Amino acid sequence: MEYATKEGTFAYLKKFSKYNKDFFRYNGEYFVSSLGLGTFRKEPYREENYVINYKDSVKTAVENGINVIDTAINYRYQVSEQEIGEALQEMFAEGKVDREALVVTSKAGFIPLEFPFPEDPYAWIKENIVDKGLAAKEEIVIDQHCMSPEYLRWSVERSLDNLGLDTLDILYLHNPETQLGYVEREVVLERIKAAFTLFESLVEEGKIRAYGIASWNTFLYEEGHTEYLSLSEIVKIAEAAGGKSHHFKYLQAPFNLAKPHAYSYSNQKGPDGKYYTLMQAAQGYGLGLFASSSLLQMNLFKGKFSEKIRETLETEHVTDVATALQFARSGNVLSALFGSIEPQHIKENLALAYLSEAKPAQVARLFGVRDAV
Repeated sequence: MEYATKEGTFAYLKKFSKYNKDFFRYNGEYFVSSLGLGTFRKEPYREENYVINYKDSVKTAVENGINVIDTAINYRYQVSEQEIGEALQEMFAEGKVDREALVVTSKAGFIPLEFPFPEDPYAWIKENIVDKGLAAKEEIVIDQHCMSPEYLRWSVERSLDNLGLDTLDILYLHNPETQLGYVEREVVLERIKAAFTLFESLVEEGKIRAYGIASWNTFLYEEGHTEYLSLSEIVKIAEAAGGKSHHFKYLQAPFNLAKPHAYSYSNQKGPDGKYYTLMQAAQGYGLGLFASSSLLQMNLFKGKFSEKIRETLETEHVTDVATALQFARSGNVLSALFGSIEPQHIKENLALAYLSEAKPAQVARLFGVRDAV
């Protein structure tokens, strides 16, 4: 098999029998580690973000029980995908891990450019996208986001080439809300439908196994906000694109100690038409939720965590970073994503592998809410 399987991920987790039973979760398709490795890097224009090598971090994560690897074609102008690909191909060749053990996800929607950064990015877009018929100029929003089917197909195929893989386990449509406010809402929804129709074709072709949406605030805003999207409406679009057996199965949204809205804010209609939190609504529609921005790009650590947080989450003996990840992996999420360029930091965070996850009552005590998770 050239994709994650139940059997492959189960064989993988058995290598880590000393870990707490809460560390791996089963979603009906495969077993995933409750911590996942992300490869986003802020301040993308800084040169050191390209000379740093992620390969050792990828290898350390996989060798120590993390089997979720998340990236996007635009992260570090395709460098993140390429380094993941190099690391995985070396590990496959050395027999250190099987492809079937790993859940590899990427995203399409943003225009990636490429490294070295082109002197004229507008000329790069014209030459590589517009002139090649991947998208009309008006389909490219603020010179950075595009959802034309031709472009998205190109993006997925480039991602597979960067990663050295035949199949992505999950493909996310990346921040479709970027176009809201620049393009009429109905046009954006039609573009999402066209994207989902393409993704269903890519499933049939074996290039992806499932798809979803990775967003920032679109599912967390109040209804009526310019960038708000209704999950119930998105599910209907998926049904229109792929029928009742569609492959829209996953969401990725921020969830951290400073941004707990997915857990605490009831703004999404569930299947019964009533309003729920994003976590509850996702569960109602049978969607798997991955927590992104688990550490809020390290902005959570401008001061030391209070003892109340540590005591409530029972993390008195781990770092503040691990405490934040303990929160992010709790609740109705499959995995909490974090990035690290230091293998040692990955090992430190894996102290959580020996701890039980935080229970709903513990999370509720932090925010004084009891109607979620």
